[in-house]
Amino acid sequence: MRGVHNIWRLIRTGATLERAGAMNVVLDAFEATPALRFVARALGLPFKFLGYRGDPSMPPATRALTALGPAYIKFGQILSTRPDVVGDELAVQLRVLQDKLPPFSIEEAKKAVERELGKPVDEIFSEFSEPVAAASIAQVHHARLIDDGSDVAVKVLRPGIEKAFRKDIDAFYLAARMVELFSPGARRLRPLDVIEHFDGVVRGELDLRLESAAASEFAANTVKDEGFQLPAIKWNHSSRRVMTLEWAEGVSMGDNDAIDAAGHDRVVLSNRVLQLFLNHALRDGYFHADMHQGNLKVAPNGNIIALDFGIMGYIDEYTRRVYAEILYGFIRRDYKRVARVHFEAGYVPADKDMDEFARALRAVGEPIFGMNATHISMARLLAYLFEVTERFGMETRTELILLQRTMVVVEGVARSLNPNMNIWEVASPIVTNYITKSIGPAALIGDLADTAMVLARFGPRLPALVEGALMAQTNPPQVDRRPRKRWFFLTGIVSAVGGAGLVVIVDALF
Repeated sequence: MRGVHNIWRLIRTGATLERAGAMNVVLDAFEATPALRFVARALGLPFKFLGYRGDPSMPPATRALTALGPAYIKFGQILSTRPDVVGDELAVQLRVLQDKLPPFSIEEAKKAVERELGKPVDEIFSEFSEPVAAASIAQVHHARLIDDGSDVAVKVLRPGIEKAFRKDIDAFYLAARMVELFSPGARRLRPLDVIEHFDGVVRGELDLRLESAAASEFAANTVKDEGFQLPAIKWNHSSRRVMTLEWAEGVSMGDNDAIDAAGHDRVVLSNRVLQLFLNHALRDGYFHADMHQGNLKVAPNGNIIALDFGIMGYIDEYTRRVYAEILYGFIRRDYKRVARVHFEAGYVPADKDMDEFARALRAVGEPIFGMNATHISMARLLAYLFEVTERFGMETRTELILLQRTMVVVEGVARSLNPNMNIWEVASPIVTNYITKSIGPAALIGDLADTAMVLARFGPRLPALVEGALMAQTNPPQVDRRPRKRWFFLTGIVSAVGGAGLVVIVDALF
């Protein structure tokens, strides 16, 4: 039945895209071949009457995804972070997707809390409000704990949301396989990898224990960050489907009038939000990847409060150093250094010309540095940089795409607070400080110490490991050349050739 359901869901998806006028927008974004266009229109056009109508006031793609429900809304939000897959135009459209849906009843929420926490709501909370916010995956209630009288936010997953997402994700996998079959050129976009990434993100958001853990790790990393705070998790009142955390009192980062009325300095806040993000990305390698105004508040004491830890970004130490050197090189306008870093990191193939790449980087940087300082955009610089590196054969790196997308959002938040912000002036101390600590003599000593610790841990095993490696070289394993395995190998080749032939035939027909 799952196969039948997947086909039916794709038909409903195609019909909704057709009815909303979004089919061509989506196909153009994915650079669909005639074969894929034919299949997509065949799934949608004859059944247009079955498509959801959606809100006519929305752009076509946003309208269609919103009408199709929570999984599609969340998928659109994830795709908005991947302009390398859907193109800049569609990515911009998808960024305005509102993750808001009608709330489910307070009775259902209380039943869920009771099931998860093992006690009636009245034995845990002295107060439990109607929903104060409702999104595609969960909704939030304002409550008060009986044991200590503290105000808390209680996040509860929507009933049946796991099953609903699982069914839609199955259909997404089928769609990705169809894209790979009918549009071989689209394989460079790795549609199956995109769906796997989405699947992983959603699995994390559907288990609130993982979001609680992310919030806890983020809090541990940032505990000493001046002017920044996170609501503490109430672990004894949290579970897989319920998350309880301190209530965060403050004004929305998107409400400048309220910020001014509360007496906060918007210039200070704009500088702080950008520097905090850069510190989290470079210093910790762990950053909030959804830092829009809806997830940020300003506390009465002027601290910035971050909320919603469902999407977090991670960058390993080596990548952080590369990223910082690239930013530092641009800040110093040292394009040869930026080019050399790309080649040393293996981001650009070694057979490319480094001097030519450096000239291409200069073409990216100089027009930006020629602008008025208050108009310089680090996010735009990174976007242009990715265009150039792609032209020189750099493979897509999902963690850097997520970083660039978050940079766009954070920069937008900062400029909404202070339109005259000088990005380089604010960012330079953070990047310079990180470079000094991570690439100087102190960093070398730290790297050697880490290496020594690894060797010490594996020291007792090193002789056996070396002996095993030498034995493997002197006595290579015998290859089993039995006919059965040769036939299996030949069968694999025939199958592969047959599959490729099918794609060629389909492309020729359409």
